[in-house]
Amino acid sequence: MEKKVRVRFAPSPTGGLHLGGVRTALFNYLFAKQNKGSFILRIEDTDQTRFVEGAEEYIADCLDWSGLVPDESPQKGGNYGPYRQSERKASYRVFAEQLIREGHAYYAFDTPEELEIKRKEVPNFTYGQATRESMRNSLSLTSGEVEELLSRNVPHVVRIKMPENESVSFHDMIRGHVSFDTNLVDDKVLLKADGMPTYHLAVVADDKAMEISHVFRGEEWLPSAPIHILLWKYLGWADAMPQWAHFPLILKPDGNGKLSKRDGDRLGFPVYAKNWTDPRTGAETRGFKELGFLPEAFVNLLAMLGWNDGSEQELFSLSELIAKFSIDRISKAGAKFDFEKAKWFNQEWIKKSEAEVLMPLVRSVLGEQVTDVITDKYFLNVVRLVKDRCTLLSDFKLQAGYFFKAPEVFDVDAVKPKWTEIKANFFFAFADTITDERSASDLEERFKLLSAEHGLKAGEVMLPFRVMLVGGKFGPGVFDIAAMLGAQETIQRIRSAVNMFSE
Repeated sequence: MEKKVRVRFAPSPTGGLHLGGVRTALFNYLFAKQNKGSFILRIEDTDQTRFVEGAEEYIADCLDWSGLVPDESPQKGGNYGPYRQSERKASYRVFAEQLIREGHAYYAFDTPEELEIKRKEVPNFTYGQATRESMRNSLSLTSGEVEELLSRNVPHVVRIKMPENESVSFHDMIRGHVSFDTNLVDDKVLLKADGMPTYHLAVVADDKAMEISHVFRGEEWLPSAPIHILLWKYLGWADAMPQWAHFPLILKPDGNGKLSKRDGDRLGFPVYAKNWTDPRTGAETRGFKELGFLPEAFVNLLAMLGWNDGSEQELFSLSELIAKFSIDRISKAGAKFDFEKAKWFNQEWIKKSEAEVLMPLVRSVLGEQVTDVITDKYFLNVVRLVKDRCTLLSDFKLQAGYFFKAPEVFDVDAVKPKWTEIKANFFFAFADTITDERSASDLEERFKLLSAEHGLKAGEVMLPFRVMLVGGKFGPGVFDIAAMLGAQETIQRIRSAVNMFSE
């Protein structure tokens, strides 16, 4: 019987959710949904020194906004809980003790101070085959000494005993055959002095308990793979071991190294999914959502960082990604992050989106500019008219704001140098002709005829007309704007601006 697909996204609640983390969640989600499996959110909170209040809720909110809703999670529950590692603490000690009994792990009583001295004495010190016998642990001490230290509850950790002269190999679904020399891997801590497991023990125990079928994670975890594979074997679970895939890194725009929050701060773009406020410092880091990205665009751009379907297609809905996603189309090489390309995805998704879908988002952007007297029909027409001009949702503030409130700031310098009394008289006359509601084409026809009567070319008065209505050199067709605003509002804006330009 084929194993049911169960994959997990297992972040630590230590701060904002990096776009690389969301991409890992996305690829897990796509694989699960394509194979009618389960996508699980598990919170890996074993490192209590790095735990940040509110981070777990923030992670869940980011996934929800992205449309990557888990089938099982701390919030939703499920048959394989608990879904926080801190709530599974008792089970890890049992597994650590089993590994010690069977000779695959040992107690280490070295104090932090002793380890620091050793690091100063020995360049590039690692705790492993070459050094373990010279340290204070259950391999170098007598059994009586070990029992005495344990009976006095002397602080200690449990370390894996890496075997000598062995090769640990596995098949990576992206990278193919991967092999490690155990002589080059140090004896990692499995259980800390506070009784909490490290990532290495916890991830294996939890994946087994939750019947995880595939482990998909970033390539930064590749060096940990031999430890995890040995733990699956040593704990007697080799037959239940999941399949593995390690995703390529998301790189800085220049391709030199992994993209970090610091790079985003330096280059002026977000690297977190949503705004994150550090409760310890109060420092806020801006996210893609608050910058004005649609979740569809955010997910789409992440999918294309290291994956493609083999065609020229770049725009994919989540349902299309589920249908077309495949692990074997993921690149081994890192993917350079290009913020201009990210904005292009967002612009295309704003264009693709129905005005009805965008309307509540635009309302939120415009805030108090949109009063209760504005009808939904008017609002929808405004969104339809300007959405193709917006790259970010925040652009609607500039591109649509003047439809709801007359501009307070005008680009006078664009008009005044060539402003004449003839132009002023033309606009007063034009205002007198539009006392009733007119279509955009009718307004344009009147505008051109009247400008000719005043000895003006239409092009000479088009820019002043735009500035009168919107305040600057932007926006859709100026006659479309006037038709939307209506006769009364258009007349009022013309007359006010003519007086201002003529001062």
